[in-house]
Amino acid sequence: MSTMIDVICIGQAVIDCITKEKEAQPYKPNVYRASTIGLFTGGDAVNESIALSNLGNLVSILCALGNDMAGDIIFNEVSKHGVLTDLIQRTPSITTPIANLQVNQDGSRISINSNATRLEGISFDSISLPPAKVVSFASLFRPPLVHPKTIEHLMKRAKQNGSIICADTKLPLSDNLSIEDYNDILPLIDYFFPNENEAKYYSSLNDYSEITKFFHNKGIHNVIIKLGDKGCYVSNQKEEYLVEAIKIENIIDTTGAGDHFVAGFINGIIQEHTFSECVNMAMQEAAKSISHTGGNK
Repeated sequence: MSTMIDVICIGQAVIDCITKEKEAQPYKPNVYRASTIGLFTGGDAVNESIALSNLGNLVSILCALGNDMAGDIIFNEVSKHGVLTDLIQRTPSITTPIANLQVNQDGSRISINSNATRLEGISFDSISLPPAKVVSFASLFRPPLVHPKTIEHLMKRAKQNGSIICADTKLPLSDNLSIEDYNDILPLIDYFFPNENEAKYYSSLNDYSEITKFFHNKGIHNVIIKLGDKGCYVSNQKEEYLVEAIKIENIIDTTGAGDHFVAGFINGIIQEHTFSECVNMAMQEAAKSISHTGGNK
């Protein structure tokens, strides 16, 4: 392709089965009512790639899908939104993950996942990334982005291509890995987007300012901690500050809000906005996303 890709999103791809406002008591033995039950594409890489494509960017996605119905749905959905699918790895050796999400009246949620999220046997070690302005590691520390050598291979390839590297994080599925296992790859990250729980987990700290210093000392240039309805805490080593969340009267579903936050920020990077302008664009995109059901709006 002669046209430069704006963003490559790497990470999780799942189907979300979202149950909204399940009644507390069964209306007949063993049967509950809910306001709605629906299937939606999800996963950090899918949510980010669709959001960024909808914002007018040329986007490619690198994820792993099984040769099953769930994989077909995700493949067709990202294609429908104009996301390039050449890098998607499809194989019968895995089952495409499906998550069961229960959304409460206030928009909060719980998620139930299966072992399919481990993507056993999937490796991106031999992937050759094409040039892109930004490469987003949309679900760092969660399959398929767990093994330090795999992440290092992809990030170094991105750096060789001159890409800006962004990384959104997840809590690990295994207690055997710590942030110290990733010391070699952290200095390659330009923009780092943990949520509050992830930031505290990986740093073992509670104070936002101390957390950002911890990651700066690891070599990460810009740290943006997503705080949900409290907004975000940002630091670029020159300045750090708290940004309050945009008030939304009618919160429908917070699923994917963090992914839309990152997509909004990356869209600002591509448009060469300032750091603070990118933060504001991220906040606006996240606020917009929670007024709809599902990770893709």
